[in-house]
Amino acid sequence: MTTNEIIQEIRSYCIVNADDERIKMSQRFFKEEFIGYGLTAPQVHGKVKEMLKQGGFDLHTILNATPELMKSGRYEEISIGLLLLDGLWKQFTPETFQVIGNWFSFSITNWAHADTLGMFILPRFIDKKIVEMSDFSLWLDSPFKFQRRCVPVTLIKHMKKTRQVMPSILFVEKLMADPEREVHQGMGWFLREAWKISAAEVEPFLLRYKDSAPRLIIQYACEKMTPENKLQFKRIK
Repeated sequence: MTTNEIIQEIRSYCIVNADDERIKMSQRFFKEEFIGYGLTAPQVHGKVKEMLKQGGFDLHTILNATPELMKSGRYEEISIGLLLLDGLWKQFTPETFQVIGNWFSFSITNWAHADTLGMFILPRFIDKKIVEMSDFSLWLDSPFKFQRRCVPVTLIKHMKKTRQVMPSILFVEKLMADPEREVHQGMGWFLREAWKISAAEVEPFLLRYKDSAPRLIIQYACEKMTPENKLQFKRIK
């Protein structure tokens, strides 16, 4: 399949399965305007599975098709492109990582697509030693908030595998002062998962920041604690 054939197949499928009522329902999950077709998650994943089984394309073709799908701004087109990319992870190279990093300058403008990258695609680069954690350094200072959010979300799987939390925490520590809510959510989620692995290491870190970090980070990080334990992280007014 050529790049244009892939784009046409995805768009045709989305148009045929469009649902105006679900478009309205989907909007409540996003602060940004939701532009899409109203497909269900099973429909999206089913199409990805079908296309991967069918084959006839490689990583290079998907890397060319996905930016074109991104230009439409339609949620499901981008989702299918990203999930097809994840299905071809065995072909990933350091250059693939660089290409993905460039997408934030014109796309990846909601938490769901950022988390598709952070939960599935980007951890593969670290897990397979295609890149190192240090290769995400420039992302921490990105002008794009969802690129910054991707770093702590990506490191969740890495921590769970290594069972070492402090190297990752120290790597993303500067994001404790990030101004954006979406990054706060990503950091809080990351610290909550780190706490599950090693509360003894994470709690002193949270205590250092409880009066200075955005409250949403601390709130998310403490979500699984007992009410009594949460009290120690209450901000002093």
